[in-house]
Amino acid sequence: MIMDEWGLTVVSIGVVVIGRNEGNRLHQCLLSVLGESIRVVYVDSGSTDDSVVLAKSLGVDVVELDLSIPFTAARARNVGFEYLLQVQPNTEFVQFVDGDCRVVEGWLATAVSELIAKPQVVVVCGCRREEFPANSVYNRLCDIEWNTPIGEAKACGGDSMMRVSALKNVGGFNPSLIAGEEPELCVRLRQAGGVILRVDADMTWHDARITQISQWWKRSQRGGYAYAEGSWLHGSSPERHWVKESQRIWFWGLLLPLLAVTTAWLTGGLSLILLLMAYSFLAYRVYGYTKQRGIKSEDAIAYALFCVLDKFPQLQGQIQFHISRLLKQQTTIIEYKSAT
Repeated sequence: MIMDEWGLTVVSIGVVVIGRNEGNRLHQCLLSVLGESIRVVYVDSGSTDDSVVLAKSLGVDVVELDLSIPFTAARARNVGFEYLLQVQPNTEFVQFVDGDCRVVEGWLATAVSELIAKPQVVVVCGCRREEFPANSVYNRLCDIEWNTPIGEAKACGGDSMMRVSALKNVGGFNPSLIAGEEPELCVRLRQAGGVILRVDADMTWHDARITQISQWWKRSQRGGYAYAEGSWLHGSSPERHWVKESQRIWFWGLLLPLLAVTTAWLTGGLSLILLLMAYSFLAYRVYGYTKQRGIKSEDAIAYALFCVLDKFPQLQGQIQFHISRLLKQQTTIIEYKSAT
């Protein structure tokens, strides 16, 4: 509940936290919202650590997903949302947060004030920050990735506050998606006339804890899968959701290098040199754009190089989606984290 200066209830809000094997990160996440005296629901996706016991010990409502149905973050959010409305039917706004994040003090009140002041806004999000960017280059890449422009946006991430009526109107998250469920939801919300707003306020602190290139690879692979599925679902819409992103992955990850390799013997190796120059040009463009956003040079260089490299794991994700689609297989989540 959010109270006014006289202690009267103004609006009813709830928090849905999802997680799997987040360990101490989940503890910090739950503590960051419990102090707000708001109904908190934790949805666990088959943790093998003590996440469920921990959440129950803090007095949080806990929902454990059915193990016989494939896990997805979208399904977990839907289940948590439905449970929240059962125990608190008058909920007007719901804050979703991933279990590896801490909600910044004061964010919930900030988000509510934006939704009350702007009835056309159906989703409001702020700045997600990486808590330990110095721990690895991959953590720094995440911090740069989340530094998106302020104002009206096309999509939100896993941490955001939503208007309950709007979320119910579009049927919630698509539970079959293993990644990219938030942008896909935002496509439907915007098609229904809603506005997605990113405000200039700290929202959450995130602990990526990515220390190995194999983790980064899987995360990028998951991103490629999400681009493929998103464009398959909504690519024919006027905005061509994620069509260009998918086309770029195929061009830079497969078509261009394949062309260079197959013509290398005809060109005396010149095509391979041109390929290297093309990748260098792409990295330079990304570097320049990143610098314009105020990112320091060494981080902009790393971000540019990994943006070129990630076309290959993203291509793997694209291929994985289309194979699964053709074979009508249900793909399980692509995990890059281990139990903590």
